[in-house]
Amino acid sequence: MKTLVVFYSRTGCTKKVSEKIASILNADLEELGDKQNRSGAIGYLKSGRDAMKKKMAQIFPLKYNPADYDLVIIGTPTWAFNMACAIRTYLVEQKGKMKKIAFFATHGSDGAERAIKNMADLSGETPIAALTITSREAMKEDYNNKLEFFISELNK
Repeated sequence: MKTLVVFYSRTGCTKKVSEKIASILNADLEELGDKQNRSGAIGYLKSGRDAMKKKMAQIFPLKYNPADYDLVIIGTPTWAFNMACAIRTYLVEQKGKMKKIAFFATHGSDGAERAIKNMADLSGETPIAALTITSREAMKEDYNNKLEFFISELNK
């Protein structure tokens, strides 16, 4: 199955998980770039505010067309119980172009399930699998059991 992993990562946590998933599945990897600077403490606060307001982001041009893939896996950090703005933009712009979809979200303490539900609602698609990973699990790479289950759900 030809697979694409698409993600946005402000701090590197979601990127780390994305790279691991892409490596396991031998998938292409698309990192979304947000034209707004979201680094540091001010970026953190702006990101949470923008996510709560369900704002779209201006993202850089894509390398890959999701319509060319059998499965697109989309990963987001969780900001104020919501998906990252760049992911919101991607889902709106690519709606209807993906054959099968799966989601994962990284989170500091809570809200990932809500973010994934919102991703499904926005995409208009039911994901074939979903995964939530805490930032602590991601940084310590302590999520192998969760990841194995996620991968098994993708292969059904």
